[in-house]
Amino acid sequence: MRPTVGSRTAQTMTELLLGCGSRAKKLLWLNGKKEWAGLVRLDIEASHKPDVIHDLNVLPWPFDEDQFNEIHAYEVLEHLGQQGDARAFLGQFAEAWRILKPDGFLFATCPSVNSAWLWGDPSHRRVVSAETLYFLSQPNYTREVGVTPMSDFRSFYQADFECEMSEDDGISFSFALRAIKPSRIS
Repeated sequence: MRPTVGSRTAQTMTELLLGCGSRAKKLLWLNGKKEWAGLVRLDIEASHKPDVIHDLNVLPWPFDEDQFNEIHAYEVLEHLGQQGDARAFLGQFAEAWRILKPDGFLFATCPSVNSAWLWGDPSHRRVVSAETLYFLSQPNYTREVGVTPMSDFRSFYQADFECEMSEDDGISFSFALRAIKPSRIS
């Protein structure tokens, strides 16, 4: 669950915790860096006292391009959009890509496809799985479109991530995506 890719300097780090709720614990990290650096907390609920109050379903997110080294979203992404709405799904990942610095990381956890919590929680709106992440990397479109049944979303999804880690323990699905900038779209 803790990839050891890339290197970061704590003094230059800026990190964003999406859907922070009342928590501030870092669950996924790089190179043993377990502490936050330059943390900005975002939530929709003012009662959690986040730094930024915003509904993640509303795009664009209230941040500048290339602002963060890391974005963390723990048990958040499954609450956004709606299953089958590719534009909303890819739009939210494109927003994360937009506000990440080149080679920045998106760390996330979601319920496993094998977890009773996936649809047991009435507020869950979508599934995020290892297969879903395949649609976030531009080289996959180049390889697959026209050869396999892979849908082509390049007309509206031009962001680009490389999956550096994904792990499913049957309860939780964790992953780390690296923002590839410029995009490798063809």
